[in-house]
Amino acid sequence: MDTNSKLSNNSAVILVSHGSTLPFAEEVFEEIKEKFIKKSGIAAEIGYMKVSEPTISGAVEILKEEVDDLDKIIALPVFLAPGIHTNIDIPQLLGLEPLEVDPRCPDGNYPPEHYLSIADDVDFDGEIELLSSIGPRDELLDIIDKRIKEALADSELDGDAKTGILLVTHGSRLNYNKEFATALYDKFEKNCDLPSNFGFMELCGPSIPESINKLADENDLERLVVIPVFIAPGMHTTHDIPHILGFLEEHEHSHSHSHGHDDHDHVHDLTPVEFDGEILYPEPIKADDILIDILVSMVNEKL
Repeated sequence: MDTNSKLSNNSAVILVSHGSTLPFAEEVFEEIKEKFIKKSGIAAEIGYMKVSEPTISGAVEILKEEVDDLDKIIALPVFLAPGIHTNIDIPQLLGLEPLEVDPRCPDGNYPPEHYLSIADDVDFDGEIELLSSIGPRDELLDIIDKRIKEALADSELDGDAKTGILLVTHGSRLNYNKEFATALYDKFEKNCDLPSNFGFMELCGPSIPESINKLADENDLERLVVIPVFIAPGMHTTHDIPHILGFLEEHEHSHSHSHGHDDHDHVHDLTPVEFDGEILYPEPIKADDILIDILVSMVNEKL
């Protein structure tokens, strides 16, 4: 396929998302889609990798019906960091070549039950251009600042309480997520007057408890704002991270637990959080207007 032509009036956008078993993510992405269409004036549909509907191939069919003589689709992964999904899964679900060899299945022969094996093929004769993930853009710092202010507005402590900030993200066996989190935090730290750190939910370090304990010990904190650097609420932001923070009752007797997810297990570090001050935990990015501006600008770069 030709990937060098400009967008035309016969073009559309697929906002690619992972998909979730919880309803929150679908509600957020529907709002993202509606705001994106209103802001850009470009036809758009959500395409979910798995679990939710419409699928990526289903989104293509919807756009073919909606846009007369559709000849180009811009696929925009609404993911903060690159990884296996953006570099391997999404290209294949679009009928494109993966950007790298899949470490899960180097020979490309996926088991029959794997989601890449059972997904419907995309039926489209025009051009499909796949964009990169969002990355550690400066604009994300503005969203983080908003979430900090929102959280502090709900604090039960006065404004003089010693406060720290922790940015938390998912974590990955590959380097992509850690590179994203490190780059974003480096930018954040330069513009933040409060003690701060970052931590990962799983798969790599530092873990959330490690980062909290270090931050609290070194700064004698009374209050901590934990910012979930995620697009939409889901199992990780509504259950896993609150559980790590001690907001939910223990449901395991050991210091770690795992649960199956897709084709690998997640293992969460449940090292105790040794901080008895106030923890504020605002919402993730969601359909923030700043995010919409980022997505629109990413597509406009291709105009």
